[in-house]
Amino acid sequence: MKKVITFGEIMARIMPEGFMRFRQCLPGKVNMLFAGAEANVAVSISQLGGKAAFVTALPKNDIAAACIAELRSLGVGTSHIIHNDGRLGLYFTETGANQRPSRIIYDRSHSAISKAKPDAYDWNGIFADAGWLHISGITPALSKEAAQSTLAAVKNAKQASVTISCDLNFRGKLWKWEPGKEPKSLAREVMSEIVPYVDVLIANEEDAACVLGIEAENTDVQAGRLDVNAYKDVAIKIHKAFPNVDKIATTFRQSVSASHNNWGAMLYDCEQAKAYYAPTDGGEYQPYKITDIVDRVGGGDAFAAGLIFALNTSELAECQKAVSFAAATSCLAHSIKGDFNFSSRNEVEALAGGSASGRVVR
Repeated sequence: MKKVITFGEIMARIMPEGFMRFRQCLPGKVNMLFAGAEANVAVSISQLGGKAAFVTALPKNDIAAACIAELRSLGVGTSHIIHNDGRLGLYFTETGANQRPSRIIYDRSHSAISKAKPDAYDWNGIFADAGWLHISGITPALSKEAAQSTLAAVKNAKQASVTISCDLNFRGKLWKWEPGKEPKSLAREVMSEIVPYVDVLIANEEDAACVLGIEAENTDVQAGRLDVNAYKDVAIKIHKAFPNVDKIATTFRQSVSASHNNWGAMLYDCEQAKAYYAPTDGGEYQPYKITDIVDRVGGGDAFAAGLIFALNTSELAECQKAVSFAAATSCLAHSIKGDFNFSSRNEVEALAGGSASGRVVR
C-alpha cells in the first residue's frame, strides 16, 4: 500500500492508575502517554503492517523529542514534523466504570499546532510519495490557524491526486476560537469548506447531526437507542450535499454502561448506493458486545485506521470485508490501555473471521 499521511495534534495524555479519580490520586502518581486522533490512526496503520507518516507542529524541547522518538519506534514516519512556538497540548482522562462515565479534561490552548500557519508546512514534500491523507474535525477546532492549515492540507493533497479521508470527530469543548459563534455553528461553517475535498467520510452516531445538521431518525444516543438502518438515509443525505464523497462510514456505539458497550459500523458505498454492516450473524447486523472495556478512548481512531488499511489492501478492499476488518480493529482497541492500538493484522482478521472467545494463543 502507498504511504498514508495523517495530519493533526499529538498530546500528552495524563491519567490515574486503574479506575481512580484525580481527587483520589493527587497529589501523587499519575501515568503519561502520548496520544491524539490522527497520531493514533498512523500508529494503528503501522501496527497492522501499513506505511504511515504523521505531520504536526511541536515545541522544541525534550518532551517533544520523546514524543517523536515514540512515534518512530512504532514505525511512523516523522520527517515532516515541524517545530513551532507554543506548547505540547495535554489532556487528562479518568476511566469510567459501570454507571460512572469516563471524563476528559482538555488543556490544549496555545499549543504549537494551534499557532502554526499553513505556510509553515512543506506540503509538496509531504505528499511527494503519499497515496492517502487522513484528517479529523478535531484539529480545525483548535484555532483559526489550525483550521486554515487543515484546509491547506486537503487542498494540497487534492492537487497531488492523494485520496483524502476525514473523521468528523465533533468536540464541542474545542470549537470556541471565534467569539460569538456557537460551537456547532462554527464547526459547520469550517467543515463545510473542508468536506468538499474529502473522498471517504467517517463519523460516529452524533457527528453528522452536530457538524452537518443531518440527523438519524428513531435514535437517542444519550439513551443508548440506535436505529442502525436510519444511518443509510443519513449517508444518502450526506452524499447529496457533498457529491464528491465516495464512501461514508459510521460507527455505532451503544453505551449500556461505561464498562459495557455494543459496537459496530456501517460503510455506505455511494456509487453502488448500498450499505454494508459489521459485524454480522447470518447476514444480519449483530454488534460486538464489549462487556469489560479496558479503555474506550481511541476506539474510533482504530476504526478509521482499520478502514484505511483495508481499502488500501487489495484482498480487503471490497466493502463488506473492509468494514468488517475496521469494526474488528476498533473492537480490539477497547482491550488495550492508551490511545494507540497495538493489534496486529492477524489478530484483527481472526476476530473478523469469528474467533471471539479470547482463548490463549499458544
